[in-house]
Amino acid sequence: MKVKITAVAKQLPKYYRETKDIIPFVKLWMQDQDERFQRKVTKLFEGAAVDKRYSIMDPEDVFVATSFEEKNNIYAREVVILGEQALKKSLNKANLKATDIDFIITVSCTGIMIPSMDAYLINSLQMKQDIVRLPVTEMGCAAGVSGIIYAKNFLKANPNKRAVVIAVEAPTATFQLDDYSMTNIVSAAIFGDGASAVILSSYEEDNGPEIIDEAMYHFYDATSMMGFNLVNTGLQMILDKEVPKKISDHFPAIVHPFLERNNLTIEDIDHLIFHPGGKKIVQTVEDLFGALGKNIDDTKEVLRLYGNMSSATVLYVLERFMDRNQPKEKEA
Repeated sequence: MKVKITAVAKQLPKYYRETKDIIPFVKLWMQDQDERFQRKVTKLFEGAAVDKRYSIMDPEDVFVATSFEEKNNIYAREVVILGEQALKKSLNKANLKATDIDFIITVSCTGIMIPSMDAYLINSLQMKQDIVRLPVTEMGCAAGVSGIIYAKNFLKANPNKRAVVIAVEAPTATFQLDDYSMTNIVSAAIFGDGASAVILSSYEEDNGPEIIDEAMYHFYDATSMMGFNLVNTGLQMILDKEVPKKISDHFPAIVHPFLERNNLTIEDIDHLIFHPGGKKIVQTVEDLFGALGKNIDDTKEVLRLYGNMSSATVLYVLERFMDRNQPKEKEA
């Protein structure tokens, strides 16, 4: 049973600022901090390799003392809007109707809402009442690709069905106004908001690249490296500076066995689609594979144009790749 990716579509929030226009807000926020520290933070924003980021809130709203309740209410309202827009775009790309979808996976970790986003989308688009639902809420940046794996396995077991994965993230809703830690500052410098929808199909007549294989890999003893603490003021970012090194150390154990079981080597792969978690992670990937002539330009460009949008980000990279109508080449 072949499972194909038939369409990918992104949706950006209505607010955006270039980094140079955000720095004045950052300086105002830090006005009572040590001048040397202020210069360090400004330099961090300027060197983050993110030229622009989009947001569900205007910067004036991000840098005010709104409560967790107020920011989460904005999150709950806006992710449904973005999710619906992304879903409609992907349906249009695939020439499908909302009722053509049999399985819906919604992905988000930057806010809390019950019922989950998918319930609202099913109502607003009048999707099938017997559609299979799977909200994925606590997997962070890995959840976009994980959602594709879950959809692929559902479709592999169910011929002539279609699935959609909708990732909507709003990291700006997690900004902590009274937290001057480097973790909070670094996350503000590299993260942005965005949404993406991916349609997959097990119909023989549907077109798109086939998913040949998939795999997951778990880092032992890494639960404290990335995530959120739920505090009174909201979701407080956990971001360990050792993440790039952790990724670099484990890549051989992830990539090479996966390729070998498909009778391939890294030399056989022409294009690599990575989650651009930040400048250091992109540099880590480039150090590992750039010398081999592997193209990661889309990964770098997505970080520059939008920042890290958690689970949705790698789907932006995938969309850029697919929309260029690449000739049939091996992908990973």
